[in-house]
Amino acid sequence: MINKITLNDKLIAPSKIVCIGRNYYAHIEELKNEVPEEMVIFLKPNSAISEHLSCAGNEEIHYEAELAFLIQGGKIHALGFGLDLTKRHLQNRLKEKGLPWERAKAFDGSAVFSHFIEFNGDINKLSLVLSINQRQVQQGCVASMIYKPAQILKEVGLFMSMCDGDILMSGTPKGVGKINSGDYFEATVFAGEKCIIDAKWQVP
Repeated sequence: MINKITLNDKLIAPSKIVCIGRNYYAHIEELKNEVPEEMVIFLKPNSAISEHLSCAGNEEIHYEAELAFLIQGGKIHALGFGLDLTKRHLQNRLKEKGLPWERAKAFDGSAVFSHFIEFNGDINKLSLVLSINQRQVQQGCVASMIYKPAQILKEVGLFMSMCDGDILMSGTPKGVGKINSGDYFEATVFAGEKCIIDAKWQVP
């Protein structure tokens, strides 16, 4: 089965999700990671895409809120809110052994998205807010990113093609944490002071 996201009233099937790690200094500090010498890039497959948020399974799952960009013609065409779900303890074990992260980052349902909207405004004025159970836990903006979306697309393009419909997840600000059963997630994306995306999830 090919998973799809919603852009306006259309269904689109991304071939892949390109993710950027360690793109906010405060998030690097909260996880006690080193500031990378170059851009940290990893992938999630189409099978990771979901509209539903879950914490089922034996591994503790953490949320990471991100601005998500849909690519068309090699450029940013649309915008959404994304949750990069991570099996944190498993990721830490893999990192300690110098092994790839796929088991902790690319599992089914690990990329949860709002609907997407076409966007041709000023990317530098975009920001996001995530609240859980009516308490704000994450807030970030393009201005605070180490690598801005245009830089990311240029770097990725040096070694990999972005197909129409592919998604770029641009990194998470500080405030990541564990998902618990019953949690109520409220996600908002702003262009300046205007709310342009509003999404909600209830964890079973």
